[in-house]
Amino acid sequence: MRSSIRRINSRNLVLMVFPILFAFNGIAQEGVGSGPSPAQTRTAFLRMIDRPRVSLAPLVKDVPNSEGLRQEYITYSSEKDQRVPGILLKPADHGRRPAVVVLHGTGGTKEGQLSLLNRLAVQGFVAVAIDGRYHGERKTGTGSAQYVAAMLETYHTGQGHPFLYDTVWDVLRLIDYLESRPDVDPARIAVIGFSKGGMETYLAAAVDPRIAVAVPMIGVQSFRWALDNDRWMSRVGTFQAAVDGAAKEAGLSKVDAAFVRSFYDRVAPGIYTRFDGPAMVPLITPRPLLVINGDADDRTPLPGVDECMTPAKLAYHKAAADEKLQVYIQQNTGHAVTPVALQVAVDWLVKWLKP
Repeated sequence: MRSSIRRINSRNLVLMVFPILFAFNGIAQEGVGSGPSPAQTRTAFLRMIDRPRVSLAPLVKDVPNSEGLRQEYITYSSEKDQRVPGILLKPADHGRRPAVVVLHGTGGTKEGQLSLLNRLAVQGFVAVAIDGRYHGERKTGTGSAQYVAAMLETYHTGQGHPFLYDTVWDVLRLIDYLESRPDVDPARIAVIGFSKGGMETYLAAAVDPRIAVAVPMIGVQSFRWALDNDRWMSRVGTFQAAVDGAAKEAGLSKVDAAFVRSFYDRVAPGIYTRFDGPAMVPLITPRPLLVINGDADDRTPLPGVDECMTPAKLAYHKAAADEKLQVYIQQNTGHAVTPVALQVAVDWLVKWLKP
């Protein structure tokens, strides 16, 4: 497929702008109105991840901060037997402010986002990072053994969704908590995430209109495109041990795209079909959306990004919201976020949330 990407050099980045007249891919050719409606897709996703509601029961502890900011260690219940730990930073003064949720990538932790939290709080935001499922304080032991074991358990039983979906649920419950705080403006809540956190960002924003601004970084992709074009290996590499374990149990000596599809069907149902990027990203319309990827990122190949952004561009244009959608492609960059790209993201949050 010929790419519909037009590149413009800007601040050492490539700003990828999709013109109004562009080559439609398969999804765009179907046109808006074919297939499930946005409401049906949201309802189906929320039904899939739903679980019994429990009281948030938040606990807050003040933590010293050398930057003159107010820092808190928070926990809340997202479901029975699941306490979600987080770090929250904000200016020391009072009053309601916009909030930004920061989501880490595979192997990351909330503490790894402290630099960005400080940066956002200095800008005037209430900034909060949480540990994803089986990460940080939410895992036992070292390494990724528990994360892998959880995926294999889901593969066997169909219970739980440790890859992406469970953390999306935690984010939706975090927004419930932020809405209850007197220092947060509930109409100005954003989510920004990296890699795994970037995928969780666009999934959460697609189904929860309370997310006013979304910035998925090095996460937007089409799982279907990667499977169809034999480009799935790098993404699967982030949880390779789980896939290998499932393949071994199935008596396979080599993992191929067909087996990965069956693995996804059990562990993350719909991730390469009705809940894939091309279906979910357009659901964020017309809220401000900034997508940042690298031009040499094997985990989010540019043709797969294009698969997502073509229908998104169409949706934003039909909503007369073209200026609220931007895509930045970092030059000569793999699966990473450059300092310039991070500044672009912060500027986007400031522009639309006005702290």
